[in-house]
Amino acid sequence: MKKDIYITDYNCVTPLGMNVSSNWMALLENRSGVALNSIGENQESFYVSMINNEELEHEFSKKFNERGFTRLEKMLLLSLQPLVSRHSVTDQTAFILSTTKGNISLLKNQDSIPHGAYLSALAHKIADFFGFKTQPIIVSNACVSGVMALSVAKNMILSGKYKNAFVIAGDEISEFVISGFNSFQAIGKEPCKPYDKNRNGINLGEAAAAVYLTSEPSENDKFKFKILGDSAVNDANHISGPSRTGEGLYASIKNAMTEAGIAPDQIDFISAHGTATLYNDEMEAIAFNRMDLQNVPLNSMKGFFGHCLGAAGLLESIISMESSLHQTLLPSRNIEEPGVSQPLHIISKLQNREINYILKTASGFGGCNAAVVLEKS
Repeated sequence: MKKDIYITDYNCVTPLGMNVSSNWMALLENRSGVALNSIGENQESFYVSMINNEELEHEFSKKFNERGFTRLEKMLLLSLQPLVSRHSVTDQTAFILSTTKGNISLLKNQDSIPHGAYLSALAHKIADFFGFKTQPIIVSNACVSGVMALSVAKNMILSGKYKNAFVIAGDEISEFVISGFNSFQAIGKEPCKPYDKNRNGINLGEAAAAVYLTSEPSENDKFKFKILGDSAVNDANHISGPSRTGEGLYASIKNAMTEAGIAPDQIDFISAHGTATLYNDEMEAIAFNRMDLQNVPLNSMKGFFGHCLGAAGLLESIISMESSLHQTLLPSRNIEEPGVSQPLHIISKLQNREINYILKTASGFGGCNAAVVLEKS
């Protein structure tokens, strides 16, 4: 008999707050972390969503009397610490890290690769700090990493080797990341406008997020979200450009919903990827219409948090679950006039609604796509 896998706890650290409750309040107030910032030496200013360094250091010093951690590591530790304090870590506990670039900033002005720049070193450092006993697993698959990490954790528990899992995700703004996206001419010249007619590119962001998954939920759990279905499909369309037919995303959604055993009209809310680039938003609109999901309320969180790379999918999943708990649909920020060829039900203002079934999607470079269906229990 197949076991049910639940998410029963989560936390996040973002430019809008150092925990879930402060982030939720900021979202209700329609506050965004996106602002004009100068990144590194001799760099022009970009619209990005960055965590305040003073606030980060203050929060870290309150909880940890430790030194020798990078800025990203501090974000990850702060995000995971409350979960570890509430749940036991045993030899049947999995640890999964989702990140695209990790400590890439350590490479600056170096003639050789520092040990800490390896993703494996980052994963071991965080896992060892909290006393995890199993081998850390790294999920680094472009911008679908955060959603895929949930799938990996679920399947690790289903294998029978693990009883629970901690999934942590994080990426930070760096000169390297800014330069890379700028070379694609993908960075917006203003606060991003997902799905809007006048969208002109992404705003990068940074965050850390953590969730706890288990096959044995407790009566003391304040909430439970069952992972009903998940899928990841690579359509191999292009090194950076999404499929014009939405093939990979369509297949990911179809597989996840088939496993979940639910029809399109049962989905109450879609947390979409919505990067505000011309081709991504168009591709998503096509894929959602192919799955007959065009009438389901949908938003993108990129206008609030920016694009947080390996943390985006996990952070946005957390915000989706908060929306369900509060029975509140959050607007897709900066939408003025829809600018995709297929119809979508884009949420334009805060509204109350019962949310039992959530579809979370993500897409990324190299043709990767992922989807997960969550049910509030």
